[in-house]
Amino acid sequence: MTKPLLIDGLKFDLRLYILLQSVDPLRIFLYKEGMARFSTVAYQVPSATNLKNQFMHLTNYAINQKNKDVFQFNDDAEVSDVGHKRTFTSILNHIVETYPDGQHKVNQLLLQIELIIIRTILTVQPSLKSNL
Repeated sequence: MTKPLLIDGLKFDLRLYILLQSVDPLRIFLYKEGMARFSTVAYQVPSATNLKNQFMHLTNYAINQKNKDVFQFNDDAEVSDVGHKRTFTSILNHIVETYPDGQHKVNQLLLQIELIIIRTILTVQPSLKSNL
C-alpha cells in the first residue's frame, strides 16, 4: 500500500467481529463495534533505514506495547479516541470529522467491509455446508 490512511500520523488496523449463525441458509451478523490497533512510531514511507522498525510498520499490540516510552494504554472506557488501542467507532467518527464528505466515505467503507465479509464466507460456504 503506497499511501495508507493514517490517524495521528500512525498506521492502524481494524479488528471486526462476525457471527456466522447459519451456513444454509447463509446468515452472517457483523458486530457494530470493533477495535483498531495502532503503531507507536509515526509512519514514513518504507526505506532501507526504517524498514526494520516494527513500531512504525506493524500494528500488533504484542509488539507495540513493548515500546514502553511511547505506548499509551487507554484506561478510560468513556474516551475511545486516544491510545494505541481504540474502538472501531472512534475511527469512523474520525473519518466523518476529518473529511468534507466523511459520512459518505464511512458509508462506502462499511459497504466494502460487508462485501468483503460476504465474499469471504461465500468462498468457504460449500466446504462448511458439506461438513454439516
